[in-house]
Amino acid sequence: MATKTISVRIEAWETLRTARREPGESFSDVILRATWPKAAFTAADLLRRTVERGAILPAGVLATIARAKRKSAAVLPEDKWRRG
Repeated sequence: MATKTISVRIEAWETLRTARREPGESFSDVILRATWPKAAFTAADLLRRTVERGAILPAGVLATIARAKRKSAAVLPEDKWRRG
């Protein structure tokens, strides 16, 4: 059986260790038992989730982002390629 050596943070190692069903179960068995999302989370998924459940980020964070965006837009040079 081929193997690969990987490095994980201590928190990940602890999660794997506590997920064992029995003391002798290998980390490989624990990982293979895990369920993983079948598809990537797309922008359309994010939009649908936001419409259904509201914003993921707290309102204060969104307001900070909006202020930074406005401030950044104010100092950008004129777009010479923009029509109209």
